Amino acid sequence: MRISTTMFLTDETITPVRLARELEERGYAGLYLPEHTHIPVERTTPYPAGGDLPPEYCRTFDPFVALAQAAAVTDHLTLGTGITLVAQHDPIALAKQIATLDHVSGGRFTLGIGFGWNVEEAADHNVDWRTRRDLTRDRMALMRALWSTEPTAYEGEFGISVRASHAYPKPVQRPRGPLTGPRTLVGGAAGPKLFAHISAYADGWMPIGGRGLTESLPVLRTAWQEAGRTPDTLQIVPHAILPTPGKLTHYADLGIEEVVVQLPPAGEKEVLTVLDEYARYV
Repeated sequence: MRISTTMFLTDETITPVRLARELEERGYAGLYLPEHTHIPVERTTPYPAGGDLPPEYCRTFDPFVALAQAAAVTDHLTLGTGITLVAQHDPIALAKQIATLDHVSGGRFTLGIGFGWNVEEAADHNVDWRTRRDLTRDRMALMRALWSTEPTAYEGEFGISVRASHAYPKPVQRPRGPLTGPRTLVGGAAGPKLFAHISAYADGWMPIGGRGLTESLPVLRTAWQEAGRTPDTLQIVPHAILPTPGKLTHYADLGIEEVVVQLPPAGEKEVLTVLDEYARYV
């Protein structure tokens, strides 16, 4: 099983360069980074985990800049977002960022997609909270048009469009089924809406915390096959877990080949100590 990592990299933590080098040296498979552009002070949306919002949410790096640094100092470490808030981006610019990072890293990028939890953050990006999922689907379709091998126009349902255009570089990973672009995973809680999104435009699911998979996976696999997707291509990557031998054995029994372990949003000494502790699972 591949053991990847995630953490909130900030201006107060270990640097992206040092973390990436240490991960590759220890044999970890990958690094996934979260995204928040800002956290409005006047926020009524509750923190999903309960209690006060941890301070690292206000300080997190731009994941694409940090991952580009990581790509530059590694050869094999996979690089991903966990997650990108696609609805909050200009899709033409985001398509260029993603394709460029995938190209310069030699095809090591995974696009993790999420729909967000912070209503006020999304509102500052002019995102209507009620339609953010459909907006994400629309923007993903526009990006796939730009990543296509031939110039392809796209007219979306939310006022976004792009003319048939020359747009290079292209993502390294080749088209597969309905997908064009890098490996794509969708995060979120189990349910028919989420599973419809995964089946329509992703390679698989990134369940946060990885709980309840025994019950959820059969439902997702049914939705996947009903959408005409090839059964053995579905990827499940539990995200932000705290590893134990029993938990990893359970995931392996479910056919899972990669998990993403949570690292603390801390300085170099604390993070390297945790990496050494988790190295027994690598």
